[in-house]
Amino acid sequence: MKHSQSSIAILGIGTAVPPHLVDQADTARRLVDALSDKPDSARWGRRIFKQCGVQSRYTCEPNLLAEAAECRYLPSASPETAPSTAERMGIYKRESVPLGLHAARQALADGEVDAAEITHLITVSCTGQFLPGMDAAIIYQLGLAPTITRIPLNFLGCAAGLKAIGLSRQIVSNDNNANVLVVCVELCTLHIQPSGDKESLFAASFFGDGASACVIGEGKPHHKPIFALGEERSVLLPECAEEMVWEVGNHGFDLYLSPHIPKLIGEFIPAEVKQLCGDEALDLWAIHPGGKGIIDILQNKFELTDVQTSHSLGVLRDYGNVSSATILFVLNAMRSHLQETGSERVGGIALAFGPGLTAEMIKIAYVPAVLTGDQEQMADEAYV
Repeated sequence: MKHSQSSIAILGIGTAVPPHLVDQADTARRLVDALSDKPDSARWGRRIFKQCGVQSRYTCEPNLLAEAAECRYLPSASPETAPSTAERMGIYKRESVPLGLHAARQALADGEVDAAEITHLITVSCTGQFLPGMDAAIIYQLGLAPTITRIPLNFLGCAAGLKAIGLSRQIVSNDNNANVLVVCVELCTLHIQPSGDKESLFAASFFGDGASACVIGEGKPHHKPIFALGEERSVLLPECAEEMVWEVGNHGFDLYLSPHIPKLIGEFIPAEVKQLCGDEALDLWAIHPGGKGIIDILQNKFELTDVQTSHSLGVLRDYGNVSSATILFVLNAMRSHLQETGSERVGGIALAFGPGLTAEMIKIAYVPAVLTGDQEQMADEAYV
């Protein structure tokens, strides 16, 4: 038996960050110290750290808080002392599971869904890998059924969190008993490179570590605010394959982000949103903050207000870009604001971008709490 397409929703959300706060101004100071023999790179690094829209983020690696002479990830480190890929993956294996579990437990509690009710587990990450994987560890430690359907989405980049949400919606729409747990864990700072080149400094300026999770299933009746999910769209943008490159190197993963990405997104995405949404009014804009330039160009193209982009910019400011996990940080912040302001039902869209260039988008609707069974009809009418 299939669910009604309009009743599928994000029932609960959880987020988690590691304990080490990275202050952007302090990090820029230490970076400049590490580049004392490269004044041009130091000036460029100071500027990009100041302009990227990040004030703080989090890391699982305490050595990243060390002064330049002791930090193995900053440009002052020699290739001999910089952490190898194997060492970085060891840290990932140790740190990723506790973060994922924290976010998952929050999502289950928030959605009031018991672990025994979860039928599918989608784990998402592009910053590390080990086997048996994070999915197996979460099943054992969360008490999920050993027969659960496991779907790892690995190495798909920043768009993968929203891809997992869209895939979850498809699963639930075809299975009356399905409840999908999505767990995204990204430890981006493990891949900061001891290099003074512009590409490495740009990547080091705004990525952070964290985890997010959500439960997707039948969404009514309910007594907590939720996000109903509508149609999704996934598209590989033409002739953009070289604009975002993420490869495994000897000292972690090497990331290249083209400066043309915001312009390309501004060029292609309006038509894709039109294909998905037509002339619908889109009040909510949950934009993955892949960078301040992306948010700025979409705000310009769609004539968005500062309020509509505030949640994306706020997450970027406080957490940085946490790759696939970030979109749920944005949705969580958006939901809190809508609940605090007593919002009624309001619709919109969530968007995220990744290597390819890939664009993921899905229609969403904030549905406020329905407190009694007598109000179930109100909930039905509030969905996308």
